[in-house]
Amino acid sequence: MMTKKIYWEDPYLATLETVVESSVDSSITLRETIFYPFSGGQESDTGTIGGYPVLEARKSGLAIQYVLPEGHELKSGDRVIIEIDWDRRYQLMRLHFAAELILELVYRELGNVEKIGAHIAPDKARIDFHWSENLSPLFPKLSSQAQLIIDQDMAIISAFSDESSQRRYWEVHNFARVPCGGTHLKRTSEVGDISLKRKNIGKGKERIEVYAVAKQSAPNPSI
Repeated sequence: MMTKKIYWEDPYLATLETVVESSVDSSITLRETIFYPFSGGQESDTGTIGGYPVLEARKSGLAIQYVLPEGHELKSGDRVIIEIDWDRRYQLMRLHFAAELILELVYRELGNVEKIGAHIAPDKARIDFHWSENLSPLFPKLSSQAQLIIDQDMAIISAFSDESSQRRYWEVHNFARVPCGGTHLKRTSEVGDISLKRKNIGKGKERIEVYAVAKQSAPNPSI
């Protein structure tokens, strides 16, 4: 079974009516969803399904399972409303794309650097690398190059590279096309002003923390 992922079609949609496909104990699956599960380092959305808070959202093959509180009364065939925390989703999208920009620029600067981890939270993003040298001398160049792309207000294309296997990418014309199944902004300018911070997380390892200050409030979600 495959859950139709509306969050790819419209990542700005914060409310959706859909149908419960299955319900086993505290876990349910849905016919379609706007509720992003933890994946690729991006934290899952928070919100409710049928009025119940979602405790966990996880991928299960091409489906997504949602864990609700014990004793919920949802059953297969029920119509439900999904509501996500829109402000949090928008923060995650901004920091996700900011981190993707920095990662792509690091690859271009260092070539053989190995990414060993990443995490996107609403307050900051981080990218971890196997690298034996301090990365902070690169920060002025990385920041200025990323900010240039952001300030040019370029369109961000997000689409399938292989729909049958649910593989997707994002693309900014004349910059990069990157495999990624996350939720993405429409325009680079939505990121705002970025800044970088370095952390040494162990011998031969470096961490870049990415912060983004919005220049405007989050837009109203889609209806």
